[in-house]
Amino acid sequence: MALALAHSHNLVFAQFSDPRTYTNSPVDLNQIELMYAYVRSDASIDPSIIVGNAKFNLNQGVIAYTRYFGVRHRLTWIQPSIPIASASGSIAGTTISGDVNGAGDTSYQIGTLLKGGPALTASEFETYKPKTSIGASFTFTAPTGQYDHNRLLNLGSDRWSFKPEVGLSHPFGPEQKWVIDAYVNSYFFSDNTMYRGAEVLKQMPLPGVEAHLSYSLNNSVWASLDIRYSFRGDTLINGVNQDNVQRNFIVGSQLNASINARSTLIFVYAHALVHDNGPNISGFAVRYDYVWGKGLR
Repeated sequence: MALALAHSHNLVFAQFSDPRTYTNSPVDLNQIELMYAYVRSDASIDPSIIVGNAKFNLNQGVIAYTRYFGVRHRLTWIQPSIPIASASGSIAGTTISGDVNGAGDTSYQIGTLLKGGPALTASEFETYKPKTSIGASFTFTAPTGQYDHNRLLNLGSDRWSFKPEVGLSHPFGPEQKWVIDAYVNSYFFSDNTMYRGAEVLKQMPLPGVEAHLSYSLNNSVWASLDIRYSFRGDTLINGVNQDNVQRNFIVGSQLNASINARSTLIFVYAHALVHDNGPNISGFAVRYDYVWGKGLR
């Protein structure tokens, strides 16, 4: 049995949730994820805040651990993740430039399937036929990363963020090789009270909708086309509205290839087609997932 567990942290450069996040998976399993991402953007590690005329290059590694278990006979998962990054950047028309290395903000997710996701062991899952499922998750990011209010370029954001999400996943077509996912989510932010040293940065919520269409080429490989639209997210500095309401449209693609029952390679690409007052992002990521646990052969 080849498993491709998809309940994963969102990529920093795309703000995407993974396709097939809310499809069913066996319980009593553990997953370790090792990811490398390269991003070119006009935002640093915090993709919700942009810097005019800036160009940033970000190399980021992420280590994440996911535990799958059952709660009231429903699939549930928890996941902490820790990013380590190196970033460099400059602002056109100025002599401002810099680079920074270190830890980014840690994130934590809890999720569950509300419908269509019975808690099954690995052996029970072998005969499971996918069906339409509905799930929900809550992700929060803690301000644990490197942050110096005197620097333009930081790896942390010096504020908390929260992302509730509801998602639907529907398999269809011959042998149910096609899966369509639809997610609704929103980012909420605490204030940064040390923005640029002595200012208070406040940001309005950043709602978004996502759609993912994926196709299984065989039992081990599937690929997806992904889109995300987000809006609002305008900011106030010391109570003064910056008149920077965002409108972002990001497209991407993912290829998920199971090497065996325990190991999976994932390749991701994302690009911002529309970025009104939002991050002009383009990047890719490579991820290795390793799964182990009770009943997995």
